Amino acid sequence: MIETSHAIALLRVTGLARNLKPNELAAVADAAQLREVDTGAFFFEQGSAADEVFVLNRGRLKLSETTPQRHRVLLQFVGPGELFGATPFAEDQVHPVSAQTVRWCQAFVWSGKTMHELMISFPQIPINLLYAQSRRMRELQHCYRELATEPVGRRVAHALMRLATEAGWKTEAGLLIDMPLSHQDLAEMTGTTLYTVCRVLRAWKRHGLVDIGRQRVTILHAQGLSAIADDPGSRTEWPVCDAARN
Repeated sequence: MIETSHAIALLRVTGLARNLKPNELAAVADAAQLREVDTGAFFFEQGSAADEVFVLNRGRLKLSETTPQRHRVLLQFVGPGELFGATPFAEDQVHPVSAQTVRWCQAFVWSGKTMHELMISFPQIPINLLYAQSRRMRELQHCYRELATEPVGRRVAHALMRLATEAGWKTEAGLLIDMPLSHQDLAEMTGTTLYTVCRVLRAWKRHGLVDIGRQRVTILHAQGLSAIADDPGSRTEWPVCDAARN
């Protein structure tokens, strides 16, 4: 059962309910359903019918795309309070990405029919959805620019700093990225190989920048990692290794 007050608070975070009146917020919240998905399972897979909109309530998931050559690109991690699956509804519309959990998840879900009815009743909602999609487009453009112009060491540093901002947890050792994060995930996020990511992280571990474990990364020296993200050649005592410069 959905607690309306909690759903309203979450909707405010997503921006989906931006500028809606209290009674309109309550109507949107009451129209949602709850869905739980176990670790490693999918809310939806690439190519499946796009007929629902989701807001994550608990847990964490990743959005990825598989190319015709079977290469996987990890586009985004999604945390609580974030909107996903908001593909414009149209006949035969399909999801361009897959949404797979990295831990147990719970989400608020609106069917396509329900969301269409809400959009007609409350014209602010499609404006909010357009704003959210535009913001996501800007983020993707930024990531594309990184892939096209930056050396891989700098891309990995950027990725870790972004994840630390989204899911960082302060510990005595440093800033733990509080979610399962494999080296393969980082390779798929930064457009490089698993071998190169492993070399980069081992080099940074030797120089006290990060600590790495099984699906775990702790940033020990955020200032040093930021220096690499801003200019990988600016601090020679924190090398990114030869492989990271190509």
